[in-house]
Amino acid sequence: MSTDNKSSYRSIFKATSLFGGVQVYQILIQIIKSKFVAVLLGPAGVGIMGLYQSGLQLIQQISSMGLASSAVRDVSEANGTNDIQRIAKTITVVRKLVWFTGLLGLVLVALFSPLLSKASFGNYDYTIPFIILSVTLLIDQISSGQRVILQGLRRLKDLAKCSAFGVTFGLFTSVPLYYWFGIDGIVPTLILSSICSLVLSWIYSRKIKIEKVHITPKQTFEQGKLMLVMGLSMSFSGILSTGVAYAIRGYIQANGGVDQVGLYQAGFIIMTTYVSMIMNAIATDYYPRLAAINNDNAKCRETVSQQGEVGVMILAPMLTFCLVFMPFVLNILYSDRFLAANEYISWACLGMILRFGSWVISFMFVAKAESKLFIKVELAVNLYYLIFSIIGYKMLGLTGLGIAFMMEYVVYFIQCYIIARKRYDFRFSNSFIKSYVIQLLLVISCLVIVLVINGWLKYVLGCIIIATSSILGIKGLNEKMDLLSIMKQRIKK
Repeated sequence: MSTDNKSSYRSIFKATSLFGGVQVYQILIQIIKSKFVAVLLGPAGVGIMGLYQSGLQLIQQISSMGLASSAVRDVSEANGTNDIQRIAKTITVVRKLVWFTGLLGLVLVALFSPLLSKASFGNYDYTIPFIILSVTLLIDQISSGQRVILQGLRRLKDLAKCSAFGVTFGLFTSVPLYYWFGIDGIVPTLILSSICSLVLSWIYSRKIKIEKVHITPKQTFEQGKLMLVMGLSMSFSGILSTGVAYAIRGYIQANGGVDQVGLYQAGFIIMTTYVSMIMNAIATDYYPRLAAINNDNAKCRETVSQQGEVGVMILAPMLTFCLVFMPFVLNILYSDRFLAANEYISWACLGMILRFGSWVISFMFVAKAESKLFIKVELAVNLYYLIFSIIGYKMLGLTGLGIAFMMEYVVYFIQCYIIARKRYDFRFSNSFIKSYVIQLLLVISCLVIVLVINGWLKYVLGCIIIATSSILGIKGLNEKMDLLSIMKQRIKK
């Protein structure tokens, strides 16, 4: 393998490891924080905080216009040109747009605070707290703009530090306030957490030196038009996904009761929060890299395949472990009352590796700013996920929902590949196909064992597959980037 290819694989693995570690750390801090909040505030306090956050997030999803995602593309593309003037203009536009969208969010929350109070709590008693909390939308949007710049310029270590320190300070500022003020500490804690995040993002983003450029409001919106259009498309996708998830939960509640919703929610969180942390870690570096070369289809093909190889070698062993030991995980995170969600999660694990295959392709639509195509693709995937879920739950209950999740990504994988093949002459490398198919077969084998075999034999066979998947993953990574040599060097240090 060429030195350039090894360097590329090492860069991918390094970024994934860095942000994978940050993701794990953030989840651990969130678990600790949730425990303190539950003890100090009780169910009522947790409920009030959740209602505040839900109301604010609803407005933020609309007012932010998806800039936290779409602007990364423009910053990355500008950075890829090495044109100092273009980089400066793009960053200046981003900084101006986040102020505009942040102020828009502040004004919308302040205006609709009575409605938010009524919708969330059934009365108008929380109007003033919502007005006070409206400032968090401005603070959070400015903070997200700083992080966009760090991500787009691939200042990954600074971005990782910003994220890790942010959740840490959030923990240490919130617990004392909840201890001293109880429920009355919720509003000041949410504001203080936003301020901590802003200060940290400012500390790291101020290191970036750019030329001063003067851009008028008109020029800002002219140059930022593409960001806003793509951002709105991504916001629409998020709103659509939220709506479909809400509809599915409503259908489950109507036909199976609130306990079934709880089981579904537990499995959903495990899949989308804990298992997806690998994909979230990958996206932090993958998106700006792909955006920087979005006009070169050959480079895009190479980057997608390389990222896919590294990702599947890390994700597959994790999925096989989840399949075998999920009953223990459910007991630790929840209780034995949630073991009924195990089959749903088992099928969803197969869905996750299929999701990853389609996910690495779908990033091209975003990187190339194909907003109309992106909306059509997301509309289609959400529509057939809703249909599959309703049919699946009606026929097989929670297990049917897991099968629906898996089927969604079978269709989505095919859909994304066909579109990318026709529009960008995309195809996976032989190396990726070999790695992906082998790991996919191991996950399928593990699923069959978990569903068919019981007792100690299930764990023996399951552990053999986990070991096989892990060994193949390590061997594959070592072939691509001399992983063992890197690890030995770090141990010596």
